[in-house]
Amino acid sequence: MEVFRIAKESFAKKLTASGRANRWNLDDQFIVYTGSSRSLSSLELIVHENSLSPSVKYKVMIISIADEENLFHQVLQSDLPKSWRSLIAYPDLQHIGSEWYQKNKSLILKVPSAVIPKEYNYLINTFHPDFKDKVSLVRTEDYFWDDRLL
Repeated sequence: MEVFRIAKESFAKKLTASGRANRWNLDDQFIVYTGSSRSLSSLELIVHENSLSPSVKYKVMIISIADEENLFHQVLQSDLPKSWRSLIAYPDLQHIGSEWYQKNKSLILKVPSAVIPKEYNYLINTFHPDFKDKVSLVRTEDYFWDDRLL
């Protein structure tokens, strides 16, 4: 399957993770956040970056993940707290993601998007033993911002 990540050009050359805490992970957990489509990835970036500058060059990273069921673990929206889309739920979601990461439950964690809850993001554990063999950066594409989004 293909998933997408929009990154600043300087970070789009290879699959790396910062290790910074985010919605589904704690500090020092190296996870690449991707979206199921270019459009979802765009919206996720807009939401997470408080300001976007059209002068910054972005790239769309097209990432291939082996289509093997055992590589995926899914978090069901019905298993999440009612407030899961809000900032106050971060500790709960970080606990879920951190447990998945620490126990190496799977290479990929499929989670509902807080921006569009019926769509999905795919979190990739870069420290999972299958990472090097089952995930690859296929290519990057130039990305541009439509001025109406800014």
